[in-house]
Amino acid sequence: MIIELTFYTTDRCHLCEEAKSLLQQLLAKAPESYQIEIIDISDSDALIEQYGTRIPVIKKSTDNDDLGWPFEFASLLAYVESN
Repeated sequence: MIIELTFYTTDRCHLCEEAKSLLQQLLAKAPESYQIEIIDISDSDALIEQYGTRIPVIKKSTDNDDLGWPFEFASLLAYVESN
């Protein structure tokens, strides 16, 4: 089963770079298990309003909740593996 994730980010965001590194660790662990869509919130006023002060944010396609910064690898892994 592939877990679909959306990564809300923007350019020149050092926290987003840290989160991207954590996502790369996740992919290295099980590349066939995850599909990640990267969305730059600066392209949408609605996304800036929703996520602007919380990015980076990870959201599973099957979940209404999301994981906003700050998070570490263990909490990212727990979030993506939760049902």
